[in-house]
Formats: sequence, structure tokens, C-alpha cells
Amino acid sequence: MSLDLPALREAVAAHGRVVRILVVTVAGSVPRDAGTSMLVWDGGEDGTIGGGELENQAVREARAMLAGEPGPFLRTVPLGPALGQCCGGAVTLAWERFDAASLPDALPHARPLAGTSGAGPLVELRPGARPVVRDGWLIEAGPAPGRPLWVWGAGHVGRAIVNVLAPWPGVAVTWVDLGPDRFPSSVPPGVTTLPATEPPALVRYAPGNADHLVLTRSHELDLQLCHALLHHGFASLGLIGSATKMGRFRSRLTALGHTAAQISRIACPIGDPSLGKHPQAIAVGVAAALIRAAGTSGQCQDKDATG
Repeated sequence: MSLDLPALREAVAAHGRVVRILVVTVAGSVPRDAGTSMLVWDGGEDGTIGGGELENQAVREARAMLAGEPGPFLRTVPLGPALGQCCGGAVTLAWERFDAASLPDALPHARPLAGTSGAGPLVELRPGARPVVRDGWLIEAGPAPGRPLWVWGAGHVGRAIVNVLAPWPGVAVTWVDLGPDRFPSSVPPGVTTLPATEPPALVRYAPGNADHLVLTRSHELDLQLCHALLHHGFASLGLIGSATKMGRFRSRLTALGHTAAQISRIACPIGDPSLGKHPQAIAVGVAAALIRAAGTSGQCQDKDATG
């Protein structure tokens, strides 16, 4: 993950002064990866750098900065010797205080750490690159584009999937249904909603590398979307339903001219059937499959664990 400038600006606009805690580098087994960050303000916070005593002490430092302590500064924390956490690795954290006058104008963003003077180094960072400390300067890139995910249908399962996946920085969600009234009154930040009386007509606008989840309330519309997507191309295509539904779709899609190899790329049912059929259970299974496909993994990931 990298600096989420819109989220930082929103937090500063809402709370005035904000301290950002950033995981700059990691070694060994640690709760979160380099580039992970959280925001702290008077009376609240957002995000997590891994929970446990590491986060507890880091937030305490952040509140001291809000009260006037100088910054920004770096500190390397060995999790076992210093905090008694069993992860056993070490993390280097940065604390920075922001207000309306000190917000970055653009990315990449370089700023001197406490006690540093002189011009900053020239470092080129690709979007999504981990933060770099060079010659006393902290440098961050912008976030990498999220993996495109198109969710077709805003019913119970669609809402559960969007709510589970929207906070994950690895995905950029586009949500389609028949009209504005189909969507909830509050849509998660970063999700693009597309009301359309003819959803299959939007397939042409989807990136060829997008993942798709087809889960409308109409089997006929589901079929039309699968037909259009098989012609268009995709990274993956999941269809809500049962083996019986898939069997019927296979027959009808064959009649529409699709080959057995093409049709076999449709995953139906979606998620992990062993988790059950509750919308949240389906959403958890779908999210796990997408994150696994994106190659995301880690150790000691429980937010509230002591490590």
C-alpha cells in the first residue's frame, strides 16, 4: 500500500490535525507489510498497523504529536524484545503530523525527517511501491491501481460482497444494476455505481483484465451478461447459482455459439459452498478467492492479536 492522499485530505478536513503512522520497513515476522498506515486524530483513529501492543504504543506517540511533540520521526521497534510480541520481527515506523497547510500537493511525495536539512534526493517510485528512506528523507509513491472488479447486481449478495471487498486496496469496484433505487443509500468509499436499464450494454466498457461477479435477481439477465462477457473477455467470471443453474446455462450458452472451453471459465457456484449460503458467507468466500488470486499473503495478520 502507498499514500492514500484523498483519504488523508478527507481526514484533515474533518478533524483539523491528523497524525499518520506508517510502516516504513519490516524484517522477519510482523503484523503488517511495509506501506501500511493508519490515521490518528483527537478522539479517534482509522486503519491499523497490526493491532496489539505495537499499535497501542504507536497511537500513544501519535497523540503526543497531536499535543505538540515534534516530528516527523522514525523509530525501529523489535517486536519481541521491546513489546513481548511473539511475531519476533522488527518494524520501522514513521509518525507525521498533517494539517491543511502541510498536506502533500501531489505524489510521489518526499519530506525531510526531524533533523534533516538540504535538498531531497532524486528517487523515482512506481505507483504502489513501498516507502523509501534516503539521506534523511521519507519518500512515498501513489497507490497502484486496484484490480478491476465488476459486480453485476445490488441485491443481498451483491451488497455483502461490495461491503467486504471495498476496503481492500487491491480492488477497484464497479457496481452495476438496473437503476439508482437498486443501490443502498450509503455506498462504500471508492466504489463506482453504474445504474443501467440494459446492463449487458456496459460490458464493452469493462477492462479486459477485470474480474466479474454476475448475481442479479434475474436468471435471464444473468444469462445475457454471461453471453456478453464470454464475447468480451475477462480475467475471471463468477456466476451466483447452483450446479443445476450452471447446467442450464451451459446448454443455452452452447446454443448461442460458445465452446465448452469458453463456458468452463465460468465459476458457479461462487465463493466457498462449505461456508453456507448466507450472503456474508458467500461474500467471505468470494473475497478469499479474489485475494488469493491476487497473490496476497502475510503472517500474524489478526488486527487485535498481541503478535
